[in-house]
Amino acid sequence: MRQDRRRVLILGAYGLIGARIARHLSAAGYQVTGLGRNRTTAQRILPDLAWHIADLRDLTAPSDWADLLKDCDAVVNCAGALQDGGEDDLSAVHHRMLAALSEAAARHDVAIVQISAAGVCPDASTAFFRSKAAGDAALLASAAPVWILRPGLVIAQQAYGGTMLLRMLAAVPFVQPVALGKTPVQSVGIDDLARAVEAALAGELPEGEVFDLVEDTPRPLREVIAAHRNWLGFPPARMLLPVPAILLPLVGRCADGLGRLGWRSPLRSTALEVLKDGITGDPAAFQAAGGAVASLPAVLASIPVGAEHRMQARLSLLMPVLLVGLSLFWIVSGVMGVVSLTAAAQVLTDAGWALWPAKLSVLFWAVVDVALGMALWLRRWAGLACWGMIFVSVIYLCSASFVTPQLWVDPLGPLVKVIPVILAALTLRVMLERR
Repeated sequence: MRQDRRRVLILGAYGLIGARIARHLSAAGYQVTGLGRNRTTAQRILPDLAWHIADLRDLTAPSDWADLLKDCDAVVNCAGALQDGGEDDLSAVHHRMLAALSEAAARHDVAIVQISAAGVCPDASTAFFRSKAAGDAALLASAAPVWILRPGLVIAQQAYGGTMLLRMLAAVPFVQPVALGKTPVQSVGIDDLARAVEAALAGELPEGEVFDLVEDTPRPLREVIAAHRNWLGFPPARMLLPVPAILLPLVGRCADGLGRLGWRSPLRSTALEVLKDGITGDPAAFQAAGGAVASLPAVLASIPVGAEHRMQARLSLLMPVLLVGLSLFWIVSGVMGVVSLTAAAQVLTDAGWALWPAKLSVLFWAVVDVALGMALWLRRWAGLACWGMIFVSVIYLCSASFVTPQLWVDPLGPLVKVIPVILAALTLRVMLERR
């Protein structure tokens, strides 16, 4: 067994888990290279790391890995997807890619550390777990040196997906909404996970084994949320607001629908199904190998928290409200322009415009308003839609100041009200940053 695997390729290196492992291994003296599919995000998250830019869905044959593996001794797979749709293909990323990687790794004597998930099994209720199980099985059946690490709920200073949802729930004022409050959850600190990866690379963990990285004792979900509420510094909830389990399928379907528009909601049906089954594992194998995982209270106590974390939780809670409100504002404004075409055009005719040019102008900008409001619902276009709203609003203000300057002193303030719309669009644009 080689113990000098110092050149490491990390798949999904700009994700929550991948970025922390990359930083940990780099600090420990490893030569780390990252692989991700978005160069801009990669260089923003880890600007000092060497990068390969590729889509794992395209790396499903052993030959696809030849160039990527020639300068590394080990691969750490931190990539994954929650469910099929949009840019995500569970079978490709969780199974076929790993099968190809393991075959190529065996040829090049490259080790693989797989970051899987607690609860993975071939007959699981979700395609997420079943595809993860297929990938784990392919790795264990290969001739490559392999370690399978299955973390529970990963707790870190940063938040993404499920952990961001926990913070959003903890940020709700006065009451504590919670569904599936009795669901058992076992967590793991991200630093414990990073140390386990380093232990595997150093040969300190038995090769070809599966390790559940979870705290000793499960705790109910409502306790996990309460712990985050206390850690963030929010006052205790005055009352618990149980969300009926019967509503969860509807919530999941709505989130799945938004997923087709590009929004990766942590409330999608797969996430809710996983949560319903519980996030648990057996730490015995890891403990027998000399490993240890800190409890949730100990992990939270070790993570510095400040006003920026509370603000992030509150803003994340408000973002969907702001997005829906801004979208409806623009759509309704456009529709009202069409419905009140004659009255809207009269504002321009009173300023000296001919009737038909005035009506065409109103119709044109009404269509622009509706288009911007609808574009906000598409994740890939939402950021551009915000800039479009700002640009169009500035055009409205400048044009109106020239053509109808009297509107600045109108008692209803039609032009003054455009300014907070610009600020709302600018705020939403900042909040839409993915990582």
